[in-house]
Amino acid sequence: MRDIPDRPGSRTPARRRRTVLIPLTAVAAALAATVVTAPAAGAATTLGAAAAEKGRYFGAAVAAAKLSDSQYVGILDREFNSVTPENEMKWDATEPSQGRFTYTNADRIVSHAQARGMKIRGHALLWHAQQPGWAQSMSGSALRSAMVNHVTQVATYYRGRIHSWDVVNEAFADGGSGARRDSNLQRTGNDWIEVAFRTARAADPNAKLCYNDYNTDSVNPKSTAIYHMVRDFKARGVPIDCVGFQSHLGTSLPGDYQANLQRFADLGVDVQITELDITQGSNQAAMYGAVTRACLAVARCTGITVWGVRDSDSWRGTDNALLIDRSGNRKPAYQAVLDALNAGSGTPPPTTPPPTTPPPTGSGCTAVVSLNSWTGGFVATVRVTAGAAPVDGWTVRVTLPAGATVTNTWSAQAGGSTGTVNFRNVSYNGQLAAGASTEFGFQGTGTGPSGTPACTVG
Repeated sequence: MRDIPDRPGSRTPARRRRTVLIPLTAVAAALAATVVTAPAAGAATTLGAAAAEKGRYFGAAVAAAKLSDSQYVGILDREFNSVTPENEMKWDATEPSQGRFTYTNADRIVSHAQARGMKIRGHALLWHAQQPGWAQSMSGSALRSAMVNHVTQVATYYRGRIHSWDVVNEAFADGGSGARRDSNLQRTGNDWIEVAFRTARAADPNAKLCYNDYNTDSVNPKSTAIYHMVRDFKARGVPIDCVGFQSHLGTSLPGDYQANLQRFADLGVDVQITELDITQGSNQAAMYGAVTRACLAVARCTGITVWGVRDSDSWRGTDNALLIDRSGNRKPAYQAVLDALNAGSGTPPPTTPPPTTPPPTGSGCTAVVSLNSWTGGFVATVRVTAGAAPVDGWTVRVTLPAGATVTNTWSAQAGGSTGTVNFRNVSYNGQLAAGASTEFGFQGTGTGPSGTPACTVG
């Protein structure tokens, strides 16, 4: 996110606050419907319930330290059906020293959400900011390897529990250039974002994988550069499922806000409003209502997250930019959102059908490997498919080129690390129905394998 680490609940010492850049275009048509009315009979009375009726979520950013605040938790549990950890899943929080992972605070949020049936947005696997000191001092292939390992470990740890991951956060520069932001990650090679998404898919095949950024609420050079990246990824099969629009707004909404969401949706990705907050003023309620209606009007807009629960929890200080005031009371902006949700279309966002698999032939199993490579390292994803008969246990034999070494494996057990390596199933993926598939992966140094792996049953 465009997170500012010195907001309440942060783990990081104060840093310079960034300026929220808002296009000056007013949106008269979008802001026209501002009348607050009593809910119709049978209408949902909370944000999460109203969004769920439309096949969407309405969430809030959550700080683990505030889960001991009874008012905070009461509002969270009553109003929202999705959560995003503010800082607790970032690199500095989850891997404070290289190779030592800690999830205590993130787990508190995840456990709280799971116990109440809430969706969980993971935020964020890779970002140029809030890196641990050891990563800040790295570069080149060492940083690339550490980056891949971090994504693999964190996404694997939360596999099956995350609705959407912000895989990469804020990788494009502000201004009119449309260029990538200079960072230690960018200097490892222009393919680093692609590698991150492929690595995240291998670690958690079922989570939605998102790119997330700010100052992208209109059709402008920055959002257009991201648009071109997403279009390229979709054309080349890079696994990107969604784009997050932070929408840290001031006193006006871009006139092309909805059209901008729609052009990304037309690429075949979901769009999500991930960090919504709007400066309090005479049109705050109208703007919140307009943003909500824009999301409902775009079939692939799957949900909205506000960045905090109460105004007192917001990183934006005295802007009072949220839906609940500092005393825990609902503001006019809250009612505008609820009215928009209750009045909106009931058509749920479309889902992408699973890929079809040709009918199996023969017995035994087959394996296919796909590679993500960079200078000095690689990540391999191996798909194991049963033949015409069920499989009870499998082993995949992979031959590595000279000088290559396996350094990390997930969803399989590796017998060795160099030369010919046998990867055997683990407890949860050894039994496959006829024609069914599973995946495992491994990371290595050197050059990845190029041949077809051999798969045997038993």
